[in-house]
Amino acid sequence: MTDTSWIAGLLDFERDGDVFIAPQWSAPGDRLFGGLIAAQSLGAAGATVHPDKHPQSLHAYFVRGGKYGIDVEMQVERTRDGRSFDTRRVTARQHGKVILEMIASFQIPEDGADWHPARAAGVSLDDAIPKTPELDSADRFELRCDPADDSPFAVPPFWIRTRDDIENDPLIRACTLTYMSDLGPVPAARPPGTPIAEDVGFAASLDHSVWFHRPFIPDRWHRYEVDSLGNSHSRGLVVGGFYDLDGSLIANTTQQALWRL
Repeated sequence: MTDTSWIAGLLDFERDGDVFIAPQWSAPGDRLFGGLIAAQSLGAAGATVHPDKHPQSLHAYFVRGGKYGIDVEMQVERTRDGRSFDTRRVTARQHGKVILEMIASFQIPEDGADWHPARAAGVSLDDAIPKTPELDSADRFELRCDPADDSPFAVPPFWIRTRDDIENDPLIRACTLTYMSDLGPVPAARPPGTPIAEDVGFAASLDHSVWFHRPFIPDRWHRYEVDSLGNSHSRGLVVGGFYDLDGSLIANTTQQALWRL
């Protein structure tokens, strides 16, 4: 690849020690997409560890909504450096106010047991149909959704891939997956029977976790399966999995979303 990918551009930080300034584009909407700031925070954390250590997991809290077009400052704390694992804490701020807190772990790949239970596809790639959600955060991707999904969003299960090639770099690709992983959980966490429409209530991500299991190639089709575990106190909890075309489990996710109706 001769050109820098869009995600690599978003990870091209200004750096002063362990403080990073993340570029933000302007967008028609006001609220910063959570997957974007989570991806950038993982990228900042990964810039402070040896390249031999790859992202293993992240756990993020969306403390308050961010805004497009305003620089984000990310402070990385080197919690621990070990022989196999490194741990980092990232605090992201806009105008001095915290918008995200993240703990991320990195590991040197090693041999060991490698299995996972098989999961049947919620919708096959052949049966899924192209869709362009009404989300600025989704324009970098191709999506194919269940024909029954007539919402303005992308409701899992769906198939997704990047429109462009992404650098063959484990950190950049993990950041890409992190970005993509925030596209489906919020609508999946809605209370049963609630219409999926932009004018029905208020919804937002509260916290988000990703576990990275196997190599991820962003420009190949992956299906995102997301299951609701329940709703209480205006919160919906979901758990998800990214699978490649061969059915290999690439990553798992969890998210709590706020649904005020």
